Amino acid sequence: MAARRGVTPTGPKLPHGAAMELPGRGTTFVRTMDGPPGAPTVLLLHGWTATADLNWFTCYHALAEHYRVVALDHRGHGRGIRSKKAFRLEDCADDAMAVCDVLGLQQVIPVGYSMGGPVAQLIWRRHRERVRALVLCATAPYFLTSREERMGFIGLSGMATLARLTPAQARTWLTEQFYLQRKTESWEPWAIQEASLHDWRMVLEAGRAIGRFNSREWIDEIDVPTSVVITMRDRVVPVRRQVRLFEGIHRAEAFRVDGDHDSIAANPDRFVPTLLRAVSSVIERS
Repeated sequence: MAARRGVTPTGPKLPHGAAMELPGRGTTFVRTMDGPPGAPTVLLLHGWTATADLNWFTCYHALAEHYRVVALDHRGHGRGIRSKKAFRLEDCADDAMAVCDVLGLQQVIPVGYSMGGPVAQLIWRRHRERVRALVLCATAPYFLTSREERMGFIGLSGMATLARLTPAQARTWLTEQFYLQRKTESWEPWAIQEASLHDWRMVLEAGRAIGRFNSREWIDEIDVPTSVVITMRDRVVPVRRQVRLFEGIHRAEAFRVDGDHDSIAANPDRFVPTLLRAVSSVIERS
């Protein structure tokens, strides 16, 4: 791995990061922090249209005071794996475990935010022996039921097909029109640069995959200590669905944050201490 340490001119102080080749899968980008000797490892799984840094930059150093920290960019997001295959959440779960293989990690605590929640759930389902506990934040066991939601995800499916067929110039236009244009007034330059790295064909397909995700048939089988962090003013993932996730997992514990879906970045003074309590709880119970 070629080392890359991050303090961007206008961005936050970021931990060590490097490109990592995952045998048979491709190249992704991984940040790591060692934490105290012998500390458990938290595996940070970011949300849709984010990157590891955009999602977790407020949490890296606070978590590393207690735990070893590993965070990766998911497929198509940021500097994540590029592939001609259709985006699947299952592949994201297997990518994350491939990162752990390269790092020699046998057991981890997946910490999933929004889309990272389904990825964490799938890591448990596909690699149970590798999961010590789960922390699920601002997420749900399913993401669409209403006609409006279904129409929205149908639209994403069509845009994903368009993006697959259009040339690079059209993908650049799609990035600017669909996402960055709405963010430039409020985002720091480093964050805009992060988002501009996406492969938008894959990101749009990820939206379709999220819309299809449903773990309700097997969520009650989860048998490791689990914390569910509920963002109580969430306008993206309704609170009722986050509560159903909590209710569907035996002996899960809920931790509430008075904030919207972006509270991890917008309200770190509330979110980060709650996340630390949620992780500490699963370790005490594991």
